[in-house]
Amino acid sequence: MPRPNPFDFAGRSALVTGAASGIGAGVARWLAAHGISRLVLIDRDEAALQNLQLASSDTSNIGTIERHAFDVADPVRWAECEAGLGPLDHVVVNAGIGGSGTMADVSFQEWRRVMDVNLDGAFLTLGTGLRALRKDGGAMRGGSVVVTSSVTGVKPVPGIGPYGVAKAAVAHMARIAAAENAAHGIRVNAIAPGGVDTAIWNAGEDFQKAVAQHGRDAALKGMASTTPRQQFATADELAGEIGFLLSDAAANITGTVLVTDGGYSL
Repeated sequence: MPRPNPFDFAGRSALVTGAASGIGAGVARWLAAHGISRLVLIDRDEAALQNLQLASSDTSNIGTIERHAFDVADPVRWAECEAGLGPLDHVVVNAGIGGSGTMADVSFQEWRRVMDVNLDGAFLTLGTGLRALRKDGGAMRGGSVVVTSSVTGVKPVPGIGPYGVAKAAVAHMARIAAAENAAHGIRVNAIAPGGVDTAIWNAGEDFQKAVAQHGRDAALKGMASTTPRQQFATADELAGEIGFLLSDAAANITGTVLVTDGGYSL
């Protein structure tokens, strides 16, 4: 039943992975601000997850916040989590890591490191989430899922082979899941961001050098010069777009990949 306010999440529950920082933390804040009643937050960084603060004014309507620290690529931990998860209304498949290397030179070890989290972890999250979305005594429950892909899964970008391939794969995985679950009233979409100001850049050697020479803001501005918008998105901007796809305002949208890249792929 549509609500008068399509962005009202009161009485609903959501699971978010990669929730300790960046886009995942932004989504947790966005859902809190829109009245979500139960949040299940997952990240392998236990300290950051426990320290994640949602503004007190945003959490006044939240009944439960559950925090689980584990690697999304661990099927044993997912089985343990699922046993006590209960039904869900929304799932955000967001946890991911960076990766680089050309196809000719990237090591298999690096390839597997990136695929382990970005593809296998997304698969485990999605499967668990879909089963929880269907869980309501056999009745039609419905719900929505958003999978975080990347513009690098749409536009070929040299030098980040494993990352781009994994992100292309999760976008297609989302579309397959959309086709499989429409009959259950479940919508599944992917979002493909371009540059976003998150901690994922921090491990890059070139980025570290640029920050040391010019500062973080200038380094990001330099990287964003390849986009028509001339700046990277913030995590909170992405969270708003993900929130839209989760919400009743997007009731007719499923199986899409929303590119949000400031024009980078033009």
